[in-house]
Amino acid sequence: MDLTYRQQAILKAVVEEFTRTAQPIGSKSLIPFLGISISSATIRNELAVLEKVGLLEKTHTSSGRVPSLKGYRYYVENLMELSLDDSIQQGLRQVFSRRHCSLEDVIATSCSILAEMTHLTSMVIEPDKSRQTLIRLSLIPVNQTQAVAVVVTSTGQTEHRMFNFSSDLSIEDLKECTDLLNDQLHGVPIDQLVEKLEEIRPTLAANVSRHEVLFEAFISASLGFATHESKVYGRANMLAQPEFADAAKLQTLMKVLENESLFHEWTGMPGNICTRIDQRNELIQIGDCSVISAKFDTGPGEQGQLMVVGPSRMPYAQVIALMDYMSEQIEKMFGPRLEGVQDEQKSDKEET
Repeated sequence: MDLTYRQQAILKAVVEEFTRTAQPIGSKSLIPFLGISISSATIRNELAVLEKVGLLEKTHTSSGRVPSLKGYRYYVENLMELSLDDSIQQGLRQVFSRRHCSLEDVIATSCSILAEMTHLTSMVIEPDKSRQTLIRLSLIPVNQTQAVAVVVTSTGQTEHRMFNFSSDLSIEDLKECTDLLNDQLHGVPIDQLVEKLEEIRPTLAANVSRHEVLFEAFISASLGFATHESKVYGRANMLAQPEFADAAKLQTLMKVLENESLFHEWTGMPGNICTRIDQRNELIQIGDCSVISAKFDTGPGEQGQLMVVGPSRMPYAQVIALMDYMSEQIEKMFGPRLEGVQDEQKSDKEET
């Protein structure tokens, strides 16, 4: 759709002002935001044109206009300007410069920041972990009758389970069991780990007495990698949005966000409009809701998604700029390119 420069400026101003105020926009209120010399009569004419082509809508309670779903899409595809203030970038760099953080920690931090800075609800669908391999099984004693079984993968992701054992089972017995499991299972793909554990159960029973409690703990921890539950942050932010003032509607939305299968059904419903913004970002419009997603890669075949959910009236430029930055940082820390960098550094050291 071809718009004149003036029409684009007016549409951009309407979207951004309506996002800020949640109030229909009249012609006179737009004049300070256009940056061009134009009369309110001319603005009214252009608003009528934008309404005629379906980019704006006129509410029944006011002579002002609001963006249509089509108008939001046009804005996202053609008009929004992505940028992050230097102070915001500096603060985010400090967060992402922390070392010794797991992928789960970094993702959780990213989602918390997204929810806080956008005043919307954020969520994550974590990468598929099945292609990772086992690096080690660890045992961390807590006291004389409790310990934590930890499974660590090739990308540094972990699952752990607390378990209890009787006083006649020593830490030495548990350590012997752990050492044997590590010897047999190192490098096994995560999606084969439970099967391999079952295969070596007889060997373990023959070499380590009273091994069952630790064996079951590692089985339980390994199964944790098969779960892909979505995690939601900033639920309370929905309460501040006038579009979700209906308690029943809000409750239904929260149920959808809490259940990954329901969420996929919701975002895949017929009638939804999906717009690819670029290679990383996507906009899904579902009624008067919008979902912005940003993909990130953490390894071959391992892709996760950060998402922000809110009303169609959301600050798209701010949301997408934040999600772009965070996805890039996650990939720098955990993405497939990291292995190549480490290999090059190792090779350089060996040559010197």
